[in-house]
Amino acid sequence: MSEERPQTAQGADAGHAPAGRPGGVTGPEGRPLDPGSPDPGRERWRATTRSRSLAAAPESRPRFRTSSGIEILDLYTPADVADLDEDRDLGRPGEFPFTRGVQPTMYRSRLWTMRQYAGFATAEETNARFQYLLAQGQTGLSVAFDLPTQMGYDSDAPQAEGEVGRVGVPIASLANMETLMAGLPLDRISTSMTINATAPILLALYVAVAERQGVSRDRISGTTQNDILKEYIARGTFIFPPRPSMRLVTDVFEFCARELPRWNTISISGYHMREAGATAAQELAFTLADAIAYVEAALARGLDIDDFAGRLSFFFAAWSELFEEVAKFRAARRMWARIVRDRFGASNERSMTCRFHVQTAGSSLTAQSVDNNVVRTTVQALAAVLGGAQSLHTNARDEALALPTAEAARLALRTQQVLAYEAGVTETPDPLAGSYYVETLTDRLEAAALDYLAQIEAMGGTLAAIETGFQQREIQESAYRVQREIEAGERVVVGVNRFQDERHGTPPIQRIDPGAERRQAESVRQVRARRDAGAWAAALDRLAFDAAGETNLMPAIIDAVRAEATVGEICDRLRAVWGEHRETITL
Repeated sequence: MSEERPQTAQGADAGHAPAGRPGGVTGPEGRPLDPGSPDPGRERWRATTRSRSLAAAPESRPRFRTSSGIEILDLYTPADVADLDEDRDLGRPGEFPFTRGVQPTMYRSRLWTMRQYAGFATAEETNARFQYLLAQGQTGLSVAFDLPTQMGYDSDAPQAEGEVGRVGVPIASLANMETLMAGLPLDRISTSMTINATAPILLALYVAVAERQGVSRDRISGTTQNDILKEYIARGTFIFPPRPSMRLVTDVFEFCARELPRWNTISISGYHMREAGATAAQELAFTLADAIAYVEAALARGLDIDDFAGRLSFFFAAWSELFEEVAKFRAARRMWARIVRDRFGASNERSMTCRFHVQTAGSSLTAQSVDNNVVRTTVQALAAVLGGAQSLHTNARDEALALPTAEAARLALRTQQVLAYEAGVTETPDPLAGSYYVETLTDRLEAAALDYLAQIEAMGGTLAAIETGFQQREIQESAYRVQREIEAGERVVVGVNRFQDERHGTPPIQRIDPGAERRQAESVRQVRARRDAGAWAAALDRLAFDAAGETNLMPAIIDAVRAEATVGEICDRLRAVWGEHRETITL
């Protein structure tokens, strides 16, 4: 399920080349990337066979481009990859620069983790959906939280009214987290939590629940998204100003390096930027720019690159432009490997691996002709698999209308299972390697992303660029351009601006129990009534004291949730110390 639940058709992602890019660019290692390297055979074909065909049947448009503005040639040949060096640019699966995959055997040994993102009006309902999906063959949990939880408000707060349990599960207390994870073996399953501003608090709650289940810290595994920078760029669920927010991110890095050896400390997310309208090249560049900022913050804390980089993970979108998406995933691995080795001096190859979760494109789903969404999702999931994802969520057909029904979620999971067991695309690592087209796209996407990274560096880095609104403006311009193309009919969205069905039937949708918000708010009040007031007050006082200094806040947050302090109360103490962030409007 997409965090940004679409209400109407949006079509595909944005399409323009990075501003100011020259026509003749260079790719990795300075290789020339002018469209169409000299090839006498191709020129003969263009002058004869192709020319005769065009006279009878002209092409449908004068130029063909990918979503990122990369020109698509009429024919790709060995000349386009003549400068490709297999050892330098591709390697082998499981070896630097990991272009061909992060594991030597990829899906021949282990399939990707199948995670279906879920969160409903109450912890009880969400737990039931988790149990159902695990019984259907899901191999990992993925938790969607409601907006009050994401923004640091308890379910009975005035700011939460009308939003409790609407787009995810409300978690305000340790009791809520215990209910959410009831009967789930936390020592044997991996849990991904899509949470950012309040990520340290939700991680603390998870650790406390595991302890109550008798599961030691070295046995729990999973991921906290914990990516606050993309919230300032594209999504908006931030609480605190950027610098204390970055402190919380690095507190999680440091704590997990010591205490949670199997936990992925961050999932650096391009997904939300892509959902907001970024091109593939922008998604790639801005995600890696954020990753660079996180690494620099951790190094400034005194952490060694090889102590934490191996547990950084990434989160990308998969769109319907299949070959560009495959090329994007391959370029991401190669770029990250070189950044971590050459810029940050890592020596452990695991530190250089770009491991990532993929979610199919929520904003590509249409409210019209919802069955078409099954086809879109299948193409997007195929791109993720061909691109070597480690984890995958497939959106349900009805998510443009509401939270998915159990039947729609099951069909989305079955989409992954058909790809895994019937399609033959898991038999060998990186099956599109060597394609003249895919290798050229990989190089050109990397070149476009490197141009963006150079611009961000020239501004003083990611935080400085965010403060000027650079990434936000680039994404907004791309989104606007695509919307204009859809409205003008230049970009086809099947069932929306072409090939509309004569009749639209609205399928049964997931209904939210209107009484759930009242019951959830009452559960928070019950927690406050029964807890030890002295222990609660002492824990929050310690948290405020540590927040005013430089101590790692994770131990204080864990003590606070053990004392049954709520998510909102913990955030309120931090708001009192750090203040709140107010978004800058970019024009």
